[in-house]
Amino acid sequence: MSSALSKRSLLLFLSLALTLFSALLIPPASALTPAEVSLDALAKQEFNGSNLKLIKKIGSANKYTKYQVSYLSEKLTISGVLYIPKGKGPFPVAVLGHGYIDPKIYINGQGMKREQNFLASNGFVVLHTDYRNHSFSSNDKLSSRKFRMDYSIDVANAAMALKNSDLKSLDKSKISYVGRSMGGGIGFNLAVSTTDIFSAYVLYAPTSANYPQNFNKWGRDNPARSKPIRDFVGLPEDNPEFWKGVSPENYWDRTTAPIMIHHGVEDESCSISWARSAVKGLRAAQKEVIFFEYPGEGHNLYASWNKSMIRTVNFLKAR
Repeated sequence: MSSALSKRSLLLFLSLALTLFSALLIPPASALTPAEVSLDALAKQEFNGSNLKLIKKIGSANKYTKYQVSYLSEKLTISGVLYIPKGKGPFPVAVLGHGYIDPKIYINGQGMKREQNFLASNGFVVLHTDYRNHSFSSNDKLSSRKFRMDYSIDVANAAMALKNSDLKSLDKSKISYVGRSMGGGIGFNLAVSTTDIFSAYVLYAPTSANYPQNFNKWGRDNPARSKPIRDFVGLPEDNPEFWKGVSPENYWDRTTAPIMIHHGVEDESCSISWARSAVKGLRAAQKEVIFFEYPGEGHNLYASWNKSMIRTVNFLKAR
């Protein structure tokens, strides 16, 4: 009896040991490879945004009603806020992508309150996405290795969730994107990787379309940001081909939708030289780009902000 038990115990132990050893040899299904992180990979992405849920009403004004919402992006739940103008519509749509805010302190709908209110007050359905790992969105443990391609997917899926919704008041043929800072860089990603998601882009003080410049400013000397990237693909000087593949400046010829860019000349966060370089590249590729520089203004426009938004609304309504 005890001999039989010992044999069974030994067999069970060997079986478990073999399973553990195999797990060490075989990469998990969730493993990420560098080939999956590129603008080429983003261009092949099947956007499945769906299941837009109006969770609760969180505000109201004379011209719109505001809701806390969620939608599906890949297999993740993404949170956000949705503004619906009062009236029958159909209303044009703007998806908003905010700039960098530490996910640990970020709250639902944070980052572009001025733009949300202005656009909704001027007759736009506005969906401001929180991105994954923000607010009550699902977490993605591999996000630090994805070079904002994952946030780009969440933005595109925000548009698709609207298109796939049963909301009657929006014009599903007229969905534009407005992004600020990091969100502006996301706009560059999508402009060169998609052709039928957004009808136009408006980018405020976008990050560089040359990704090594972003890494050099915010990542190289920050171990928490640089280590996952170093371990994954190496530094720009070690793996230049990969870094070219995540830099929109190498793909301007793929752009199909018109782009408007607003940038303060005195911006100390995102250099205006970055925007000027992007505009030069887009124009060399014979793409439609409108560029406004604002002397005396920094990263967040103040004196010129209202003027910039009037320009934005006129631009988007004409597309």
